[in-house]
Order: sequence, then structure tokens, then C-alpha cells
Amino acid sequence: MPYEGDTHPQDGRGASGARLLAEAAALKQFSRRAFFAGAGVSGVLAADMLLTREVQSQRRSNRILAVPDGFADAYYPDASWFLFPGYKTSWEEAQWILNSLRGALNKRARLAAVGYSNQGLDIDGLVIAVIEYVRAQKLTKLFFYGHSFGGMVATQVAARLLEIHGVEVEFIVLDSSPYSKHDVLDQSWFDGVVFLYESGVRFPSTLRGGYELGERVIHKDERTWRQILDQTLEQLSPIAPSNLLIQSESAYIYHFDGLRFVDKLGSAKMAYIGNPRDRTVRYETAVEAWAVAFKANMVASDLQTTGAAPAHASPGWNPNIYRPILERLLDENFPLPRGGSRVTVF
Repeated sequence: MPYEGDTHPQDGRGASGARLLAEAAALKQFSRRAFFAGAGVSGVLAADMLLTREVQSQRRSNRILAVPDGFADAYYPDASWFLFPGYKTSWEEAQWILNSLRGALNKRARLAAVGYSNQGLDIDGLVIAVIEYVRAQKLTKLFFYGHSFGGMVATQVAARLLEIHGVEVEFIVLDSSPYSKHDVLDQSWFDGVVFLYESGVRFPSTLRGGYELGERVIHKDERTWRQILDQTLEQLSPIAPSNLLIQSESAYIYHFDGLRFVDKLGSAKMAYIGNPRDRTVRYETAVEAWAVAFKANMVASDLQTTGAAPAHASPGWNPNIYRPILERLLDENFPLPRGGSRVTVF
């Protein structure tokens, strides 16, 4: 029988066991919280990846995206606008631009946006997509709207349509379109993107957010902080153009040579609209180059989107500035019938 005051090894073991039990309970509680938190984050990321993968899988080919308009669809079934979107412009934003300009454009033709394939910019594929749509819709009049670098694409597609299929475009609007790589103001960034692309380097998606935000902050003078946030988030969404498409667009701009298409547009009319305060494309050199090279087709090159913000190709943000300019252009070059016409201007 132990004497009073003797030490008991069991007591030490008991205290250690109690501490272990307490730590295990705390660990269990912590692990449960961490597990549920981690599972929640993983679920969101997995859902986003699945959504992105699904959206991207549906955009592997070029597509013509009709924008319904009751008036234009009823009165101009044989005519259509095709909006060729600018750099890093998603399918949804292209349709949004058309909706913003609806009141000016729908008095001459129906509305459709061109959706570039996320597998990369492919002019031959675009020509096929457009001509298939033209034939399916039985179109006889085509109007092209070139949004930013989309003006380059619109010009080449128009030349190819006439050369290959004998289809002549009525009108090409060049909205702040560069004529060549030399009209792009940020040459250091531009050269780097093209060099990486042509070297086989692709931007990792994980770096996209920082890259997009940085590019817009650099050009802060053209945007408000709200626009920077909105446009950056657009590029991070599942519907945004793929990195491959963006890099191929850069390479296209870098190698574009407008002289290849001079005298190959038939009687198509062209007009340039832009803003001297543009900080993305050098307005003065771009408008002069287009006007000189395509002088046989150019009907207007002095129309300016003064007051637009951002200054570069922003009809979606500034429809009240763009619509009057487009209405003036269309009234002067494609006047509506007078008296007794079924078409009413509203």
C-alpha cells in the first residue's frame, strides 16, 4: 500500500491523456471547419471550371450571332449588319454593342454579330461562316461594322467575299480601327505579346487577372476606375475570349497589310469614325492611312466621337454619341425612300 506523498506515474499519464484528448477535440473541430471551407471553395472552383469548359466547348467554331429586332427583321429580311468585334471583345459584348446602336442601324438592315472561335482568329473560317449565313438567310445586302481592330477583319472578309463568292459588301464602318501595327500606341507591350505567341508561348489562365488589370491601369487615362473593374472582371468570366484567341488577334494586327485589299472591295463604301483623344490607337495616322489607301471607297473620314469615354471604340458605353453619327452617315449614303414607303423612321 503506497504511503501518502508518494508519486503516481499514472497521474502523469492521466494528465497527458487529458491534454491529448483536448487537443484531438480541438483538432477535430478545426479540421471540420477547414474541411467544409475547403470543400466549399473547391466546389465553387470546380463549378467555375466546368462552366468555363462548357462555354469554351461551345465556342470552338466561328458563329454568326443574330440579334433579334422586330422592325428590321420585318422590313429588311434580305439585308444584315455584321459587327466584327474588337480586341478581347466577347460574343456577349459584341451583341451588347449592336443593341446599343440598334436605333441607328436597324433602319437599313437586320443585326448580327460575328463570334470569333476561341481556337484562334481564322479569316478563312470567318468567310465561310459569313457566306453560309448569307445563303441561309437569303441576304442580298451586307453592311459591315468594324469595331476597333474588327475594321481590319471586316475589310479582309469583304475582299475575300467578293473575290471568292462574288458577294459585294455595301458599307464598311471603321470604328477607331488601326491601319497597321504602327498605329498601336503601346508598341512595347504589343511586340512582347506577338513575340511570345509566335514563339509558341501561351498565357497561363492563372496569370490572366493580373495581366488584364495591369493593362487597363496602364491606360487609366482612357477609363474610370469603375470601367477598369468592369472590363477586368469581364475578361475573367467564363464567357471571355480565350488566351489563344487574344494572342492570335495580336498577331493578326501585327501583320495586317491594308494594301493587299485596295481595289478589291468593288463599289463598297467606307467611313472612318474615331476620336483624336484615343490612347489606344493613334487616331491621326490611322485615319489618314485608311483615307489615302482606300480613297476610291471612302465616303467620310472626318467624323469624330468627341466626348466619348473611353475615347477608343466605345459605342456600347456612348451610344448617344455614336448613334447620331451613324444616322448621318446612313442618311447621306443610303437614304430611305420618301413618301408611301412601308418604312417609317422612329
